[in-house]
Amino acid sequence: MPTKLTQLKQDFTEGLSQISRFWGFPKGMGAIFAVLYLSPTPLSLDEVVAQTNLTKGAVSTEIRTLARMGLVHRSSKLGDRKDYYEAESDFYKSIRSILKERQNSEFDRALLSVRQTLQKLEAGSVSGEETEIQFVHERVQALQEFFDAIDSLTNAVVKLEKLGFTNVQKILSILK
Repeated sequence: MPTKLTQLKQDFTEGLSQISRFWGFPKGMGAIFAVLYLSPTPLSLDEVVAQTNLTKGAVSTEIRTLARMGLVHRSSKLGDRKDYYEAESDFYKSIRSILKERQNSEFDRALLSVRQTLQKLEAGSVSGEETEIQFVHERVQALQEFFDAIDSLTNAVVKLEKLGFTNVQKILSILK
């Protein structure tokens, strides 16, 4: 039995909600983006509310955040006072926006916390059982290396913007 399009859209929306949460954003933000992405025409806030079952206040707040990130664009219709919204369809722009957002001050504070913990461990200013200190040091150091790698990847993706999407596609096709 074939899947109904409405069920498929609902499953897709739930999937993007989970991806959104994975990246540290609210589930509703992913649902809103999914609904807008799968819509062939821009939608009003009321239409997004109806399709996501979120409150109008939550939709309004999340759409403003998505717009600030460049993932959603506002439009209008002649003779209509409502604002309408559509999702960014360029995946490269979307990923770049998400990675830039992850570089915000909250993320930087988390990185700083790990770095400060590692510095205290390496300075020998932590007392306790030596084997446990060594274990904690190894774990924190591994986390620091991971964060450094993610930070480098983020910076590289953001710098790829200067090359343009077509050139990035050419480079990636060479690497395959």
